[in-house]
Amino acid sequence: MAATIEIKFFNSFILRKTLDASSEPQWNGSQGDQTYPKISPNDPQMHNWAIEEARIRGGFNNAYVGQGVKAYLVEESPNASNRINSMIYSGIFNSRTGVNDTNVFSVGEDITKSVDPANGSIQKLYAEDTWLIIFQEKKVNRAPIDKDVIYTAEGTPNVTASNKVIGTVQPFAGNFGISKNPESFAVYGRRKYFTDKDRNAVMRLSQDGLTEISNYGMIDFFRDQFSAVGNGKLTGGWDIYNKQYVLSIQPSDTNITYKTLSFDEQVQGWTSLYTYKPGMMLSLKNKFYTTGPSAVGLTDSAGLYQHYISSQPRGTFYGVNNKASIEFIFNPSVSVSKVFKTINYEGSNGWQVDSFISDLTGIGYPNTDFEGYSTVNTQDTTGFIYSYNEGAYDNFGNTFTNTSTSPITANTTALIPPLNYAGFDRKENKYMANLVNNSAVSPGEVIWGTQMTGIKGYYATVKTSTDTLTDPGGMKELFAASSDYVESSY
Repeated sequence: MAATIEIKFFNSFILRKTLDASSEPQWNGSQGDQTYPKISPNDPQMHNWAIEEARIRGGFNNAYVGQGVKAYLVEESPNASNRINSMIYSGIFNSRTGVNDTNVFSVGEDITKSVDPANGSIQKLYAEDTWLIIFQEKKVNRAPIDKDVIYTAEGTPNVTASNKVIGTVQPFAGNFGISKNPESFAVYGRRKYFTDKDRNAVMRLSQDGLTEISNYGMIDFFRDQFSAVGNGKLTGGWDIYNKQYVLSIQPSDTNITYKTLSFDEQVQGWTSLYTYKPGMMLSLKNKFYTTGPSAVGLTDSAGLYQHYISSQPRGTFYGVNNKASIEFIFNPSVSVSKVFKTINYEGSNGWQVDSFISDLTGIGYPNTDFEGYSTVNTQDTTGFIYSYNEGAYDNFGNTFTNTSTSPITANTTALIPPLNYAGFDRKENKYMANLVNNSAVSPGEVIWGTQMTGIKGYYATVKTSTDTLTDPGGMKELFAASSDYVESSY
């Protein structure tokens, strides 16, 4: 039975010599290459020496193996070039058949594809089904994979089978790209999210093309934030748990606070600001993870952190608990001067009011100071309003917050039942509190500050937050907020 024996042919020989502790490398009839490392002969790690030669045994005038015919071309400009707008691909890889041509770049084939250099460098490639999406700094394109696009005389594109790896490049409508922030890219289903810092835009690429989702009530915010990023990061990720695109704006200037916020397709808007600073974000099955750098005060090696764990207190990220807050505006009866008398809300216990501030009055006539005209820009404010548990007084005039620092629960027996409240009072599961004026005196005012009730203005900006006593880490809901007011007579 015949046998097949593989014979490998090489154009050179490797000559090897093992040294002892006192000898130099000696070769059979030739010194070979004398550029071997000159080190201590006592080094046991360097006793094996090798050179490569074309002559048999490396001897002088010995028989040698020819290198054969060499085909070469002299390059007029041999310097390397960085083609920032081009792609190149190698041969195929097939693990089942043992074909691995990933290191083969045949110059005889058309293996490069370029996009318009006027749109900047290619920052990211994303393959989706049979399309390759190409993100440049100023443009987003797509090209078919293993097929091509042929245009009819009327300009209608027809996709046909082809042996081309990358077909005709087609740009998406709209002059938007990914700038130099490929880390902002995130994908879910058919939607791709990314930022274009140079145009102060956050983009969504879906079946209907490019959409500037930063226009959904956040134009000013992203314009101001992106202009301050500098060489910082714009980290993006998809939160599979809440079905939201999360974007973390991290300026290079550490004196500027980072911002992490999320976009919700269900409401077509930006719904939340978070206190954590992620390094990377990823979703696996139904879980959402982030990595360091972490929140302020922690090291950059926070590791992998899983969000939305049932045992993890709400508002806690990387071991740091943060209060939740909501800021909104009261502006009923537009263009009517009002006096806001109360603050009311429907929801869970544990909400407090950090600030209740009216609009600015504006500066009056200069160099005058008489009744009815103000020489300074003033606004009415109210003091801190405690939550229902924080503001409770007992029979001795002590507040709960002064008698205990432990969380207040239904099983608390060490405290006397409350009679009055310094903050919110509760009636039929609706919480309400009076607004006590805490403003500084303005020119021409006779009564001011705590001698007055209510906040005067056309509108008021209110900031509420969760307290630290009522069910820490639990879910606190806020369904609606309102204020009783009367029209101002002056």
